[in-house]
Amino acid sequence: MRMLIETEGLGRTYTLGGATVRALADVTLAVPHGAFVAVMGPSGSGKSTFLNLIGCLDRPSEGRYRLDGTDVATLDPDSLAHVRSRTLGFVFQGFNLLPRADALANVELPMLYAGVKRRQRRARAEAALARVGLAQRLHHRPAELSGGQQQRVAIARAIVNGPALLLADEPTGALDSRTALEIMALFQALNRSGIAVLLVTHEPEIARFASRLLRFRDGRLVDDAAQTPADAAALLVALPEAA
Repeated sequence: MRMLIETEGLGRTYTLGGATVRALADVTLAVPHGAFVAVMGPSGSGKSTFLNLIGCLDRPSEGRYRLDGTDVATLDPDSLAHVRSRTLGFVFQGFNLLPRADALANVELPMLYAGVKRRQRRARAEAALARVGLAQRLHHRPAELSGGQQQRVAIARAIVNGPALLLADEPTGALDSRTALEIMALFQALNRSGIAVLLVTHEPEIARFASRLLRFRDGRLVDDAAQTPADAAALLVALPEAA
């Protein structure tokens, strides 16, 4: 089985005010292409540090990290930026949309940085928005969209360059229960299409939609277990209509 993420003794140490803080230590694991992994742990457990390292937003202090077979430590800043824009997609709790730009322009942004031509940018952005169910909201600005719709725009932006891995940091944290379920159904659909998902959450009811669960505590990986994922789309259908 071809591995997308491989870490060996991965660790990260920070120096803060003269003190050494070991945020992550000795994490060894392998994640294949197309996996859906949830990451859990209390505050300060190392889960966000782990996500930042996997997302090439930070460099490890020790150990090795291979992304789709490439040792990340061998990449210069330009190569890292290329990996982030082409191999990885990022989704955050706060959506991080440009308030004065419509949905289409927000989704086009990563391609603008990548030098994609205007006509191709527009076509790919429209296709990505249609994929997340927003084909009729292309020209709505964030303030004209619900929280769930804003998160869908953010997901469209994350997938528009065709990433192999979608990294999601508390993507449902600002959403109500029904909308969170809609977003998890979308993540599961994207995962079934072949995109790997690595999702950080503090909510067990969100983690249950993944097929693998990693638990961190005190900077260490303390549990790595397969699980049978709940079907978010089926649960959504079974919900009573909102009042």
